Amino acid sequence: MLKTKFALVATLAAGLAAAPAFAKSPADQVAKLGKDLTPFGAEKAGNKDGTIPAWTGGITAPPGGWKPGAQYADPFAADKPTLTITAANAEQHAAKLTPGQMAMLKAYPTWKINVYPTRRSASAPQRVYDAALRNAATAELVEDGNAVKGAAVAPPFPIPKDGREAIWNHLLRWRPPVMKRVIGQAAPTEGGDFTMVQFEDDFLSPYGLPNATPETIGNRVTYLLQRTTAPARLAGQILLAHETLNQVAEPREVWLYNPGQRRVRRAPSTAYDNPGTASDGMRTTDQFDIYNGAIDRYEWKLVGKKEVYIPYNSYKLAGAADSVKPLHLNPDLLRYELHRVWVVEASLKGGAQHIYAKRTFFLDEDSWQAAIVDQYDGRGQLWRVSEGYGMNFYDLPVHSYAVEAHYDLQARRYIALGAIIPNYAYSFGASLTTEDFTPDALRREGTR
Repeated sequence: MLKTKFALVATLAAGLAAAPAFAKSPADQVAKLGKDLTPFGAEKAGNKDGTIPAWTGGITAPPGGWKPGAQYADPFAADKPTLTITAANAEQHAAKLTPGQMAMLKAYPTWKINVYPTRRSASAPQRVYDAALRNAATAELVEDGNAVKGAAVAPPFPIPKDGREAIWNHLLRWRPPVMKRVIGQAAPTEGGDFTMVQFEDDFLSPYGLPNATPETIGNRVTYLLQRTTAPARLAGQILLAHETLNQVAEPREVWLYNPGQRRVRRAPSTAYDNPGTASDGMRTTDQFDIYNGAIDRYEWKLVGKKEVYIPYNSYKLAGAADSVKPLHLNPDLLRYELHRVWVVEASLKGGAQHIYAKRTFFLDEDSWQAAIVDQYDGRGQLWRVSEGYGMNFYDLPVHSYAVEAHYDLQARRYIALGAIIPNYAYSFGASLTTEDFTPDALRREGTR
């Protein structure tokens, strides 16, 4: 039954992909949004087995007793696992696992997948839903798919016709327009030794601001100011990045402040497969936020939709003192649920260069956030598995990553970034403007 269902959905996706590459969504399809489909294009109904419930709006209010500024309380703390998948029973559940998950279970005897009841908790403000409906009627790919026009605030293509539109939904999904956060990053050795790196990040997203329109956004979609505050040998380093919409026409701009030299310098190319910041070579630049940046080096195929056990509602993981373990995050803190995902395959174009020859993305249908990505080397061997441990930040609300992790099956190491420190913090009420994200502002910040 599962194979038949997947084949039918894949056939539908193939038919949609055969439509003109730059066409906007037909009116009859747009009319389904908010009715049979959620405003973001997910199926409102549950599945036939009853293991995926209907979407009824997600989390619309914080848990009772929670106050803004406090660490996030788990709305589903009473839930218990309904299934635990290990190497011993993985084959019985392979239809709902990714190749990367199967490889992780085979490689690490200490790895397991605790499956909980599915809670379709993803939600967004009404203005974001309104924007998604507008985007569906007006958004289109331009510049050979390297940019999007006619969209703002929400995912641009709630009803995607091809793989490029689907991955743009991840890149331009609903995210906090203004955010400050305190997070950690750890890259343990195979034996488990690591030094925690701590960041204080400021974000500003003109794409998501309340007054954003397709005409006012321009080519700057995100600004990031990242301060390294620990360990002592790295403290004081600051990174400033301007994320552009069309990164082929105008690559992202990055500046670095070095406290030893007490000066700001323009960074060399920070894109594609260049090593990520302080990552010990465990992730590429375009693996920050699970995937970011230009899409021009790959051919993108929309395979279809599938039911997969993916990380979700990761409240237990956020802020846990014992989250970082040898080989992988502590599986007792991880929560997986059965959700429908869009499957997108990215294959490296002939003549293009990247350390990953193929990537398979599993995009959560309710939020368009990449939940899992399997990455393959030039020999076609599975190399790295990325998992995004999402949860609903219900004071906004937004479904976003609490933690993202990238597991290297060949090196038997991984890197984790996010709320892996007990003193993690997120704030969405800061007053930031583009003037806070200029090279001059970076100089003032560094020389205080």
